[in-house]
Amino acid sequence: MQPTETPIKAEARNLSFYYNGGHKALKGINLPVHEKKITALIGPSGCGKSTFLRCFNRMHDLYPGNQYEGEIVMHPDNTNILQKAVDPIEVRMRISMVFQKPNPFPKSIYENVAYGLRVRGETNKRDMDNKVEEALRGAAIWNEVKDRLHEVAFNLSGGQQQRLCIARALATDPEIMLFDEPTSALDPIATASIEELMSELKNKVTILVVTHNMQQAARVSDYTAYMYLGELIEFGNTDTMFTKPSRRETEDYITGKFG
Repeated sequence: MQPTETPIKAEARNLSFYYNGGHKALKGINLPVHEKKITALIGPSGCGKSTFLRCFNRMHDLYPGNQYEGEIVMHPDNTNILQKAVDPIEVRMRISMVFQKPNPFPKSIYENVAYGLRVRGETNKRDMDNKVEEALRGAAIWNEVKDRLHEVAFNLSGGQQQRLCIARALATDPEIMLFDEPTSALDPIATASIEELMSELKNKVTILVVTHNMQQAARVSDYTAYMYLGELIEFGNTDTMFTKPSRRETEDYITGKFG
């Protein structure tokens, strides 16, 4: 009997993307994102990984002239989040993002985490306190900052700042979290703690991560997508992709013959 596939939380359907000026960065990508699993996007620099990731929370809307084609459908409500009628702010509440370099706001630790809650209209102080604590616990940093909540976030180390950014992303109860090379600016110890945290987070949230690090993809992800020149070359179970890829191009990239 075949093991049942986990439900799909979102899927790209024939997704293409054009930067202002007409450059086609993504070419008809079809990709499922499985619920409460980690999907890694791998491929050489400039292959479209980050461009693809940023389509999921409409980050490209911030720059005029960019254009999407196709759909990104969220389940179970079957909402195409690329439709003009869908508010990008709402999309970013459902799909939060953690960037390559830690980017805390120039505010206190508490206010960094509370930011999204305030945008959403939360005003009750007790509810806010509880949500902030819950998010900091979820990002495995509560014990390190609970007595420093009103200190400026820049006082934290790089690894702590990245976990604070994860807490900020968690605070609005997102359904999907996007990680764009979240450990590339961190040392090995901080990297290990972020990887461990991601493995814990997938118990409650779906994760899509861009990484240049093959070993990281193999360690943390359940599914892997290999991209090249804006196309999806291969997608599948991570263990299978790394031991028996079905495409020669994937094998050449994973084994270091190319890339």
